Amino acid sequence: MSGRIYNVLFLCTGNSARSILGEALLNTMGASRFHAYSAGSHPAGQVQPLARELAIEMGYDPARLRSKSWDEFAAADAPRMDFILTVCDSAAGEACPLWPGHPATAHWGVPDPAAVQGDAATRRAAFRATLLALRQRIELLIALPDQKLDALAARASLAAIHASVGAP
Repeated sequence: MSGRIYNVLFLCTGNSARSILGEALLNTMGASRFHAYSAGSHPAGQVQPLARELAIEMGYDPARLRSKSWDEFAAADAPRMDFILTVCDSAAGEACPLWPGHPATAHWGVPDPAAVQGDAATRRAAFRATLLALRQRIELLIALPDQKLDALAARASLAAIHASVGAP
């Protein structure tokens, strides 16, 4: 291990459930190698209560939970991201800001638990299913050796160079 910390931004439209859970999971499970953030293209302004509850259950500091705009992370003074992960289909299809450093991107779409209707048990089950889906992906991410993570980040940088110069 290189000792490098990789910055990861989880994006969703509202930044109230899925991206929040991704941030909490990765910061809890991969804290020695990853620093996760979350944001939304149109932030809801509040964290879904069940997402907050699950984050706290996993030991995540509730003071770190807030719904915020992706504009915070596109600013020149924002932390430089190595990876951008969209977790909802609408955010994946939106025109994203130009991220400083041209991070590697991927879409990890999972259903929106906040959209589930029903009684408390049904809604809680939807949030837990989302948490499990994200956890499985995060376990695979944190298992990658630094060489693979560095290669993914380098590939994104090379693609950004090509895109900025274009073909002759």
